[in-house]
Amino acid sequence: MQLNNSGLMDTASFQRAGYRLPSFDRKAMTEKTLVAPAWIHFGAGNIFRAFQANLMQSLLDEGLSDTGLIVAEGFDYEIVKKMYRPHDDLSILVTLKADGQIEKTVIGSIARSLILDSNDLPEYEELKKIFRSPSLQMASFTITEKGYSLVDGKGQLLPSVEKDFSKGSAQPESYIGKLTSLVYERFSAGKLPLALVSMDNCSHNGSKLYEAVHSFAKRWCENGLADPAFLSYLEDPASVSFPWSMIDKITPRPDPKVEALLMADGIEDLSPVITGKNTYVAPFVNAEECEYLVIEDLFPNGRPPLEKAGVIFTDRETVNKVEKMKVCTCLNPLHTALAIFGCLLGYTLISEEMKNPVLKALVEKIGYQEGLPVVVDPGIIRPADFLAEVLNVRIPNPFMPDTPQRIATDTSQKLPIRFGETIKAYEASDTLQVSDLVLIPLVFAGWLRYLMGIDDLGRPFEKSPDPLLDTLTPYVEGFSLGHVADAKERLQPLLKRSDIFGVDLYECGLAEKVLLHFEEMTAQPGAVAKTLEKYTN
Repeated sequence: MQLNNSGLMDTASFQRAGYRLPSFDRKAMTEKTLVAPAWIHFGAGNIFRAFQANLMQSLLDEGLSDTGLIVAEGFDYEIVKKMYRPHDDLSILVTLKADGQIEKTVIGSIARSLILDSNDLPEYEELKKIFRSPSLQMASFTITEKGYSLVDGKGQLLPSVEKDFSKGSAQPESYIGKLTSLVYERFSAGKLPLALVSMDNCSHNGSKLYEAVHSFAKRWCENGLADPAFLSYLEDPASVSFPWSMIDKITPRPDPKVEALLMADGIEDLSPVITGKNTYVAPFVNAEECEYLVIEDLFPNGRPPLEKAGVIFTDRETVNKVEKMKVCTCLNPLHTALAIFGCLLGYTLISEEMKNPVLKALVEKIGYQEGLPVVVDPGIIRPADFLAEVLNVRIPNPFMPDTPQRIATDTSQKLPIRFGETIKAYEASDTLQVSDLVLIPLVFAGWLRYLMGIDDLGRPFEKSPDPLLDTLTPYVEGFSLGHVADAKERLQPLLKRSDIFGVDLYECGLAEKVLLHFEEMTAQPGAVAKTLEKYTN
């Protein structure tokens, strides 16, 4: 069976193999979408195909929409060229449920895939035409948090951004420059309204997008490269809105076991492609069942009825509360704890860690005992229920090939929000004491132990990428198991860094605990496991 338009005509073969197919007229959907587009999405990666494209498919299947999605890729053009187009913009969503069930869905909601490249004039003109269309309601984004940044690690303007600032909208090179030029097309077509919706997994994502686009508009207007009214257009939420959102769904890179499963069904040409930019893409996406998308309901030109597909629309404050609930308490801290200790204890799957009763107890107690007493309650999702789903369904899911090594990436950037906010909440509480915290200091100590690059058996391991590794490694350089005598003096400057831990650990009274746990974990081979058992009983 071929995953393309002609292959999909063999409906019976797909259905016999257990595939759910689009129930709508895809040809009619495509024609209508290209005439009157309502939704364009930027970022053609796995999360889009598993989540947004599937949401749209639900609406089409239920007859709640007659137009589909247009997707544009502005970073890695090979995703479109080597994966979307050979398969006629079709893909297979493989949903891996914790109870062992596997759902296979052919996603056909994408009407057109495009490349956001100002040097590709035909496709760029097509994108301009889409943005000039009065029917367009929403442009959404999964381009990663880095995609909104206009500066490098040193705070200097990226060369492409600097060039675009001075050249204007004619032929921009940077991602946000290209986007802003398309929005300018919409402004020039009659100040048509539009929602620009970041769906990236970062706090206050709508503001990040606004600041990036606004920077371009401001500079172009100042330099006489754009109509001065363009800035006012962007600053008016009745014309252009930048809603906040919270997204939560795990879509790991294509899994060979899933590929083998689909091949056994008779699906051909499934091999993943590794692009020149090291993106792993395949004709299928494997993803977990659980998903959340909460969006600020601010759409000046209307929107698709995505609430009928499970999206929650609310106000900005509530979106922010949901984000804090997830990131500070109910999901992300647990992932980071498992990532750190998983690397130290030799695990290669997060789900396998949950079979270890000590590690299971660790994250349960971080969540229920230390986190929930100060959790931000958004009102629309019950924190205890969300946490229970994370601990009992999501993290233990044996079909989700997520690794501690992947999640350990950029840990220095994650600790302040994932644990520091809880410490601050304890400091502000009238009933709770920072000194009551046991396991969060244990995680901090585990991370210091991780920085040594030696596992619990004394074997070296490769640390995951982190922008501060070169800065942090010297603090533990020369330490070995049984030999950390000067740890207190060496680590003191690090433990005082509130930019890493969210607080000065000396000022809040946790430094001594962290140092004690670190010394316990470095005493001898096997000390990490022994220390974890001691404090989780």
